[in-house]
Amino acid sequence: MRVETLGQTEPRLAIVGAIHGDEPCGVHAIEQLLDEQPAVTKAVKCITVNERALDQNVRYTETDLNRSFPGDPDAETYEERLAAELLEELQGCLTLSMHSTQSDERPFAIVDTIDSLAIGICPFLSMQGVIETGNLIGQTLVHHTPVIEVECGLQGTDQAAVNAARLVKEFLTITGALSDVSVEQHRVPTYRLRERIPKYRTGDCDVLVRNFEPVLAGTPYASMNDRMLVAEDRFYPVLMSETGYERQLGYAAERTGTLG
Repeated sequence: MRVETLGQTEPRLAIVGAIHGDEPCGVHAIEQLLDEQPAVTKAVKCITVNERALDQNVRYTETDLNRSFPGDPDAETYEERLAAELLEELQGCLTLSMHSTQSDERPFAIVDTIDSLAIGICPFLSMQGVIETGNLIGQTLVHHTPVIEVECGLQGTDQAAVNAARLVKEFLTITGALSDVSVEQHRVPTYRLRERIPKYRTGDCDVLVRNFEPVLAGTPYASMNDRMLVAEDRFYPVLMSETGYERQLGYAAERTGTLG
């Protein structure tokens, strides 16, 4: 794990990239920020987490880091030890953690719950929605420290890196670390994950709907081995893709409101 600090005071803000080694957009944003060396009024920790997986361009080397929190410093697996180390590093920091997906090119945020942190920050970030995870995703970073987790765009694309750099500057502006970047408030829809959408068996799969757009009851939302999967009731697809997960297509969510 590589930790570099921008500014001279004790950091109370953190930028995190490469929790997953095959999602380099956050690393590009961190490197751009450190290259530019902007004058900050609050110190910022810049953390590139899973360097071992990043070097191999894999999601993880032994176990998924973002399903391993709070971790264990004495664990046998590398990522479980790394999870504990990262939480220690983030103590006292408000954090932006950057990821990318195989499901949508448009940025969105993932939070544990819609709280004062999400209400105060997310409407000022350039994104299409905020997702409450509930207990459906597992022991991710959002369940253990004050953090806004952002999916910056499609995995491995230049646009995801551009989006990540923009989101970093917006985050540092709204939290008071940067003063020369303007941000605008947006109306951002909020969603809550309701259930996983499984893959019933291996084989050819096509997602027929667009993430964050409502799927009505009776509407086909995917085909699998020429079998149509039809919605039993209305839902909003989130993180839906053919290749993003091994055993599921994504999640069904409900719309809960609007921030901003």
